[in-house]
Amino acid sequence: MGLMALVQSIVLSGCKDNVVLPYQPIDSYTQIYMPEAVNGPVVKTLKITDSAQTLIYGANYGGQGYPGSDISVNFTVNKALADSFNVANKTNYPVMPDGSYTLSANTAIIPKGKVSTTPLTISVKTNGTGAMDALKTYILPVGISGNPVKVREALRTTFFILKAQPDFNDYPNYDRTNWAVIGFSSQEANGEGPNNGRAVFALDGNISTFWHTQWSGGSPGPPHYIIIDMKEAKTVHGVSFVGRQADGGGKPNEVNIQISLDNTTWTDAGTFNLLNNKDLQKQFLPNGFKSARYLKVIINSAYNGSYTQVAEFNAF
Repeated sequence: MGLMALVQSIVLSGCKDNVVLPYQPIDSYTQIYMPEAVNGPVVKTLKITDSAQTLIYGANYGGQGYPGSDISVNFTVNKALADSFNVANKTNYPVMPDGSYTLSANTAIIPKGKVSTTPLTISVKTNGTGAMDALKTYILPVGISGNPVKVREALRTTFFILKAQPDFNDYPNYDRTNWAVIGFSSQEANGEGPNNGRAVFALDGNISTFWHTQWSGGSPGPPHYIIIDMKEAKTVHGVSFVGRQADGGGKPNEVNIQISLDNTTWTDAGTFNLLNNKDLQKQFLPNGFKSARYLKVIINSAYNGSYTQVAEFNAF
């Protein structure tokens, strides 16, 4: 075959593979969405105050250029979506109570030539009649529908995850002068030297000393606990921890607090998780403020170890 014939053969064979793409109008790419939903649930911890606190919501336009006419957007609280969220995320958040929140508007306009509604607000009550309960986590699903533009389904709904709690600064730690450790699961009485390891060092006011569970001659696993007698009944709002001032494993992770007035009958005050660090960490009791004389601090798990260690423990 001559050179010219070979070139013609290649060109002709290439022409047989022409691909015809289906017509895809620009409108099919034009959608509206909630920008607050882009990064997943909006998680907020609100302070308990007499005045309402606000959250922002709205709708955006996504597509080529700008809308050629006004786009009407409707906003609704879809309580049924809370169930699907809880199932998908293995949570159990109740929906915000009616009367504890108010949407500033149920409709808004994305104006011609603009790409968003004006910012709208959700007013949330954290104190007084009809307010959300303190220290309880709620969910509020706010979704959109629009006309005539389609809604991007993945960003149709913003899930607000909300909790209200007091200001830690209003609750200083209690004086522990007369407190006593009256029980513990184990302690390291020998291996850490004379000034470390025993449970009493969690109450001595020195972050350089610490309670360490037993490791010499035995190494019991979790749960670990200490029992503290405050010598008088107090309203316990929460507890505080300081981790051992050293790197390595053993800092508390999942912690459960039990409270009692008589050291016989115990009530669950709640379970929470601490961070793996050396800082002061304060936690309000998840099950609400409790009257107690005795505290049982149960450490169900620790970071990078089956043992645990605590430099300082207190209540407020």
